[in-house]
Order: sequence, then C-alpha cells, then structure tokens
Amino acid sequence: MNVKHRFEPHDSASAAVVVGTDGSAASAHAVAWAAQTAAERGRRLIIIHGYDLAATRSVLGSYDVLVPSVIETIRHHGQQALAGAERIVRQTHPDLEVDTQLSDRNPAELLIDLSSEAHLVVLGATPGVGSFAHLGSTLLAVTSQGAGRIVVVRHDGTGQAPRGGPVVVGVDASPVGESAIEAAFHEACERDVELVAVHAWSDLSEGRFAGTSYLDIPIAELETAEHALLSERLAGWQEKFPTVTVTRRVYLSGPRKHLTEWSKTAQLIVVGSRGRGGFRGLLLGSTSNYLVQHAHCPVMVVHPD
Repeated sequence: MNVKHRFEPHDSASAAVVVGTDGSAASAHAVAWAAQTAAERGRRLIIIHGYDLAATRSVLGSYDVLVPSVIETIRHHGQQALAGAERIVRQTHPDLEVDTQLSDRNPAELLIDLSSEAHLVVLGATPGVGSFAHLGSTLLAVTSQGAGRIVVVRHDGTGQAPRGGPVVVGVDASPVGESAIEAAFHEACERDVELVAVHAWSDLSEGRFAGTSYLDIPIAELETAEHALLSERLAGWQEKFPTVTVTRRVYLSGPRKHLTEWSKTAQLIVVGSRGRGGFRGLLLGSTSNYLVQHAHCPVMVVHPD
C-alpha cells in the first residue's frame, strides 16, 4: 500500500510532521519527539513505515514459493511497528491527529518524497553502533537527499530528548545557508527561546592555516570582519522575528567542535546541508554528518528551498 497523501509546503499551516519508524527503541524515541512537536504546533502527525517490496523480491530471487509468506511476515512486522508507534503517541497526546501509513516502497525514497511537502521529517538514530545505526542507509539518504527540514533525534537510553536550552544555528558565509538561518529563527520563535548564532571563519582545527601559523595571521582584524559578516547575515531575520533574542558567537576555527559543545545545553542544533565559505565543512559527510552522529540534542539539517 503506497502513501497517497499530498502535503502542503513545510511553512503551510496544514503541513504535517512526518516520522519514520522501524519498531526500534531509536525510532520510538523519534516518534515521541515528533508527537510532542506536532502537538505543540497543532499539526497532524504522519507515522511512516516502508518495507521495500522490490528489495525483498530481489533478495528472494528464484524462491518464488517463499515470496508470499515472507512478504506477509514483513508486512505484519510493519503493521506492528506502526501500532506500537501510535500507542506511544496516544499515551501522552490522546487527542493528536495521527495517520499511520504502511508502504511497500523503499523507506528512504518514501521519506525523501514526503520531505518536500512536510513541515518536518523526523528520524531516530542510535549512537555507538556504526555510523548510522537506526534505519541504516535510510538515515544517511534522507538527511543528505531530502528537501526542507530533516530532524535527527539520537537515542542514548537516557530518556526524552532535551526540551530546555536555546536553539543553536551554525551560520556560514554563503547564500545557501540562508535556509538554515530562517529555519532556526522559526524554531526559536515557535519555542519562545533564545537563538544562539555560531560562526567559525575556518573549519580547520589545527594550528596552521594554508601553511601559515595562526600566530602570523592578523586575528583581531579577521575577527572584526567575521563579526560584521555575522551581523549582516542575521540583520534581516532579526527584523522579521523581533521577539527572538539572539546571541552571537564567533570562533577562530572548529565549527563542529563548538557546535557539539553547544549541543550539550541546546534543545536543537540547526545546520545547513551545503555550506560554503567559512563553513566549508557543512557538507553532509563533514560537519552536518558529524553532528547527526555525535550531537547531544536533536539536529535539524536544512536543505535550500
């Protein structure tokens, strides 16, 4: 059964929060976070499970006699995963509008398709078991190829993801990073919390830059210029969100180090998916990739509209 719903763009009042589940503890953690977010914002929650029928048929190959029973078993597992996820939601949000969808499509392709019209797409991740434990390649595919705003909620067994603290955004010097700044202001406004804008003019972590010691670089002049750049990037958004208090932090280097440190006290880290300039590392596979795996709070990866 394929999902047939059509969603409005993520800023539309009717856009849903979409969360993927595979029945694991990590996905249960993500479902709880997604349900809380949907309830706070008066949005519908869509819980998705894709069991990838084509891949199953490919693996079974010529064992045609096994196909019906195996597919039925996989479908049953999917139905159980969805039922379990809905029970989690009902325990804390009995009145929330919830739609569960079982699909025979590849889960990554399904979530990527839905991401362009969802308010948020939420996935769970478990640290310590490979690079991307929960949903395996699905997590990597959705965060790198999805549209709009993808949130990864890491499950470490300590309970609910943090809800206190500021929203923290990594700000780079490129036009494509504008979407991350916009999303961060929206999130801080929705949550009525402070926004911390973190900017590092270099993504290097060593003591040399282009073969030159940092001691030989006019750091004070660079720092002044980078503070001016950050102010310029934020000015227009501060006018659009006058109620959001903004704290600015400029660092010499090491964006992922500083963002990871901020994630210990933040309730959400927001990063772009294709940063350039000062945040050259904000390609999935570098800073964003690192934060998805190691941040201590949920991470929102924002793709340019």
